[in-house]
Amino acid sequence: MKEIEMLTRELYADTPLSTLYHYTTFTGLLGIVRSRTLWASDIRYMNDSAELRHTADLIAAEVRERIEGGQVNSSLLSQFADWVAHRITNGHMLFGASFRSHGNLLSQWRGYSLPGKGVSLGFCPEYILRCAARQGFIIGKCIYEPTRQKALIGQVVDAVERLGGQEDGHLSAAERSALYRDAFAAMETHLLRIAAILKHPSFREEKEWRIVSPVLTHSGNIPIRFREGHDMLVPYIEFDLGGEGGTPVMDHLYLGPTENMNISMNSLQMFLEQYGIVPKHGIDYCQIPFRQR
Repeated sequence: MKEIEMLTRELYADTPLSTLYHYTTFTGLLGIVRSRTLWASDIRYMNDSAELRHTADLIAAEVRERIEGGQVNSSLLSQFADWVAHRITNGHMLFGASFRSHGNLLSQWRGYSLPGKGVSLGFCPEYILRCAARQGFIIGKCIYEPTRQKALIGQVVDAVERLGGQEDGHLSAAERSALYRDAFAAMETHLLRIAAILKHPSFREEKEWRIVSPVLTHSGNIPIRFREGHDMLVPYIEFDLGGEGGTPVMDHLYLGPTENMNISMNSLQMFLEQYGIVPKHGIDYCQIPFRQR
């Protein structure tokens, strides 16, 4: 559907203008620097799979509201809501990695690092955009505002409803359902990309930018690796930060809360210099008091 494709392009048209920060643990830092890659996780497995379910819930609510309001093509809308609920977590794969506009937030230290073992890696946005373009990734600014999310989902459902006005009135119920499924499948790639940047309003403090991979229709398209998650294995692919053997270019770095600030800063600097990494704007301590959890 052209309308959904155009909507997706508009959503990913924003460009980051300031440093993009990636929060991680010391183990994550060691892996990023040594491998020159970030791990882009299957978005279905981020935050216990709640990421994409949020979009499915928004669509279900919009469909329910329209049906209760007396929409004539309730069968089409119901089939769409059911299809989304299934495909959003069982369909094509999409991988992403997260960056924040703010590199020193207590909530992020708590959520993405370990006590005394956290860093926030700052990258120049132009550098990340170049890396993304080289690998077919796109970058999008996450949307948290409920009114904007509802308006976007409304546009998606409007496009689906227009499908009902284009069908042949002589089709059987089975033929009509098959037509719907084909149309839904045609929009799946764009719908996934929209879902990838719609986040629950409670996360608005993050001000997240997300790099998003090409949509993979099956696991043979690209090497998929696995890491240990909280209670499951999480599929991921590697996002190259070096490019032709180059060293990742960091703009800035924050050391997270720790009780050993001075010696930790020293060893951090030594490690980066060993790999030829000297952040343009230096390394700063977060200045947040350290407390054991």
